[in-house]
Amino acid sequence: MSQNEMKISHSKWNMFSYGWGKALNEFFAMAFGAFGFFFYETEIGLDVWLTSTGYIIFAIWNAINDPLAGYLTNRPFRFTKKWGRRFPWILIGGIPWMLSYILIFTPPNVNPQSQGLLIFSWLVISTCLFDTFNSVWWIGFSSLFPDKFRSVEERRTVQAIATPTGIIGITLGALLPPLLVEYGNPTSYIIQGGIMIILGFIIFAASIPGCRDDQITVDRYLESYAERPERVSFIGMLKLSLKQKTFMVFIIVYTFYRALAVTLQASIPYEVRYVLGMPASAQTILSAGFLIGALVSSPLWIKYTHRINDNKKAILLAGIVLTIATFPLTFINNYTVLFFGMIGFGVGLGGFWALLAPILADVIDESVVNTGKREEGIYTGFQAFFGRFAIIMQAVTFAIVHSVTGFEEGASTQTADAIWGIQLHFGLIPAIFMLIAILIFWKWYGLTPEKVAYNQKKIEEMGL
Repeated sequence: MSQNEMKISHSKWNMFSYGWGKALNEFFAMAFGAFGFFFYETEIGLDVWLTSTGYIIFAIWNAINDPLAGYLTNRPFRFTKKWGRRFPWILIGGIPWMLSYILIFTPPNVNPQSQGLLIFSWLVISTCLFDTFNSVWWIGFSSLFPDKFRSVEERRTVQAIATPTGIIGITLGALLPPLLVEYGNPTSYIIQGGIMIILGFIIFAASIPGCRDDQITVDRYLESYAERPERVSFIGMLKLSLKQKTFMVFIIVYTFYRALAVTLQASIPYEVRYVLGMPASAQTILSAGFLIGALVSSPLWIKYTHRINDNKKAILLAGIVLTIATFPLTFINNYTVLFFGMIGFGVGLGGFWALLAPILADVIDESVVNTGKREEGIYTGFQAFFGRFAIIMQAVTFAIVHSVTGFEEGASTQTADAIWGIQLHFGLIPAIFMLIAILIFWKWYGLTPEKVAYNQKKIEEMGL
């Protein structure tokens, strides 16, 4: 199949269905990111260092779990020929992942001071279980993208369709839980968990047609796999991936970007409850602000990228906008002004988020040229491996800031110093994370449009 023939090989409806998979991931990620840490520190009253340690263990497990899942699923099984290379793992991981979400909000009802270790253990076990299934699901889903959608044109088209669909998941995940949660009422978190699971299954069903493998790519994979002299070990693949300079640059930048996202996201309930002094439902309007910015801007970012035909330049500009928009959030304590500030944040976020998958696809294409192998699962697994360090960065940031500023766990109000600390991890610190990311990307990312075109032509010649 020539490059021209494979430019657009899937229907818009199939791309739209694939986008619901992105929506599903964002749906649960938004709710967990906003309320997980906050729930244990403020509602349960668990010591901030125990909560942070639990999150660090969770992140370390994720770092091990993600590339391991990528390695284990990146080979053929008995069901591969009939059911596909990625689709079975999307089913195997997706269903228990959604069901396990509610366990995070059902810790033992014990005293957090005298029996804090029991709550801490529940935090570690429930979050690690939740992420284990998420890893199996996400590796299957994200690895499908570069293999199913081969050309630059089709990848951008998929992102133009799937990104707004994914933003629907962000919208539901950001707006719905605050409407179901009541500060000071831990039981309300369980109710929102049950409702989230029901809606999650509906979204999951909508994604199934788009998450199926193409039979031609499955057959091509099985043929190429059978011709390999031997399978590279997990450690061997780790060493191989770390030798890919462009991939290393990508995952470092991705880690700092994720640190911005999870730190700011986890800060929103603290901002609403303690800085603004408003109920949980007020989170909905603030979240709507950045969602409006992201929803309106993401198709414009994709259109701009199509016009200049330069993924690097486009995502670099999005990162600059995101950094500039995040910094002022540090100083805003007016609800209306903050709403418009979140719209600006969403404009930058929409561009960076929409362009990540095409950038990673370009990186994977380069690895295929360099190694002669298609190992999407390995690379997406290692992306998640390093991206999980963002959770550690967020947990350590909260622990240090809250300890230094005198934040009181489980309290309904906080001191002026503690409130200032919240504002720091809501604006300034995430902006610093993003500034580091764009400087690294600008300096060391080397995939120009010419290099991307060369890699795709070479892959076609290699029959991969």
